[in-house]
Amino acid sequence: MRRPLKTLILKLLEQHNIMRFATVRADGFPQATTVGYANDGLDLYFCCDRTSQKVRNLRRSPKASLTIDHDTRHWFRIKGLSMGAKARVLSKPSEVARAYELLAGKFPQLRNLSKDDLAGTAFVKVTPKVISVLDYSKGFGHTDLVRP
Repeated sequence: MRRPLKTLILKLLEQHNIMRFATVRADGFPQATTVGYANDGLDLYFCCDRTSQKVRNLRRSPKASLTIDHDTRHWFRIKGLSMGAKARVLSKPSEVARAYELLAGKFPQLRNLSKDDLAGTAFVKVTPKVISVLDYSKGFGHTDLVRP
């Protein structure tokens, strides 16, 4: 991956707080939801209820897609990311602790959750397999496709 593109990707990841995250439902349809995330390089982490549909979907299939961007009325200001990824619910205590620290660093309110709340929480790691970097300032519809 070219250095300028990786720098832009990391900058976009740091500038934003939420992503639209899509998993594959049992019936084959995509299910998109909005989640807050933290990143460690290109890897993304989020947490959600352990019984949520996205967790059930990920246990069936690790395939996921996501977008990260900002709202703008001016098309030529669109900059964002679209990714095809693999995601997994973390189970190793060291991985869960790392995800918790990353997320709590970005979202301090996570530290206010009770032990019972945390017991019902799943931590998910998302690893991009292909990244589309959108930068319409370079022209309408401009994207650069990269593989990490």
